[in-house]
Amino acid sequence: MKTHKNVIRSLAIAAVTILSLTLPSPLAAQTTPAHRGIEGFWQGTLGTGPGKLRVLVSFTKSSDGSFKGSLESVDQAVTFAASNIKLENNAFHFELKDIGGAYQGTLSADATSLTGTWTQTGVPPQPLNLTWSATAPQMAPNPTVVPAAPPVPLSGLQVALDRVLAPVLDHGVLATSTGGGIVIGVYDHGQSKVFAYGTAQPDSMFEIGSLTKTFTGLILAQMVQQKKVSFDDPVRTLLPDGTVIKPLGAEITLLDLATQHSGLPRMPDNFHPANATNPYIDYHAAQMYDYINKHGVGRANDTIFLYSNFGFGLLGQALSVRAGIPYAELVKNEVTGPLHMDDTAITLSPSQQSRMIQGHDVQNHPAGRWDFDTFAGAGALVSTASDMLKYLEANLHPEKISTAGAAADSPSATLPAAIAQDHQLRGTGIGPAKVALAWLYNEQTKIYFHDGGTGGYSSFAAFLPSEDRAIVVLYNRSDVTTGNPLAQSIFFNIVGLMSGQPTVKLDK
Repeated sequence: MKTHKNVIRSLAIAAVTILSLTLPSPLAAQTTPAHRGIEGFWQGTLGTGPGKLRVLVSFTKSSDGSFKGSLESVDQAVTFAASNIKLENNAFHFELKDIGGAYQGTLSADATSLTGTWTQTGVPPQPLNLTWSATAPQMAPNPTVVPAAPPVPLSGLQVALDRVLAPVLDHGVLATSTGGGIVIGVYDHGQSKVFAYGTAQPDSMFEIGSLTKTFTGLILAQMVQQKKVSFDDPVRTLLPDGTVIKPLGAEITLLDLATQHSGLPRMPDNFHPANATNPYIDYHAAQMYDYINKHGVGRANDTIFLYSNFGFGLLGQALSVRAGIPYAELVKNEVTGPLHMDDTAITLSPSQQSRMIQGHDVQNHPAGRWDFDTFAGAGALVSTASDMLKYLEANLHPEKISTAGAAADSPSATLPAAIAQDHQLRGTGIGPAKVALAWLYNEQTKIYFHDGGTGGYSSFAAFLPSEDRAIVVLYNRSDVTTGNPLAQSIFFNIVGLMSGQPTVKLDK
């Protein structure tokens, strides 16, 4: 059985394209070095989103003039050998063949910094700037690993979580002064429990961000079961007439959008929010159609996994157009209604608004809700831990969904078969992960998972069919400041606690 450390490593690698890769802790100021070239140690920050990972790159020069080097992912405790290392004038290049990665950068005149771009198979190009040090910089220690203990049953999880979260509540990101609140939901072999900490209540409502994408994928499966669409339908055929012309070759299908293999960018180039604190409110169907008309819907035969918020926004919009109703009504009809998820919605009742926990941005300033129009299918839903447990239990046990008295083609009747389709692996994701309909699946750990994040909230949800277990973590902060975001770190701890594996001490 894999150790908890390996679970963390595998999931972190698999989640790279969802969260993007970043690396904190810039070097302290350096005195002007007496070196020429790239020998020494380099530290930098990759990407701009959550899931931060520190990297340390080192190079030495042999007597024959060739270079040797390595790249260490400090937070993942893994090191890769660098190859094809070249420095020509001030242009620098190296590769990590083990993971299909490459770096291309420009060395500064004083040889103290590298400005460049990181590329990796299946991952969007990311800026990567590195700073030089003559000696290995002192990196913050890796989190303390707590040795394995006997598995904790669900009935004993409250006591275990209280112990694990004590430092976070005492002097960390959930301390009273921070306003931080987190709700954890756990389903295990037919039983469910919800745990609330900090400013959160068990029924607090949170934005779930990109977890919405899993609902959009399930809507697609539902409409396929109901014979309203097929997976192979070109998205063009669901959009208003004249939106975009038919390409000469292969074109983007609904399945391509749902599995992140459309080739569409993460965001369109005509996305220019007037209000950065509510960025999606003024992006409407007209802008979406203008962009897709300009971009086109042709698809290369070798399209790889490329995480696209725009692609899922387009999928949700296309399905809504076909159904003839707004996305909010569509998701209620097809998913949340049949599952009696009364606290999962886009527009909230006054009672629900009163339970909406205050969100916080990355600097811990109060942050409001994000409003979505045509991007609704990519991230608009609000939910509670209890409702998300209903959803995750349905994913684990679709056979338990009540279909009594339902018409053969009704959402309740088609939902069990749609969930089975929803879980089928349909392409490569990142690292050990494959992709289903929005859900990522780690073949090593046998976990389906997805995360979410908005300007004031973070979330993580996963289900483990082999263990008959599901976990959701909802947090009222945009968590892009740590190597392992809090919601994911808590998930890893629960997996370890309940499986009798080592865990990582939380002290955020």
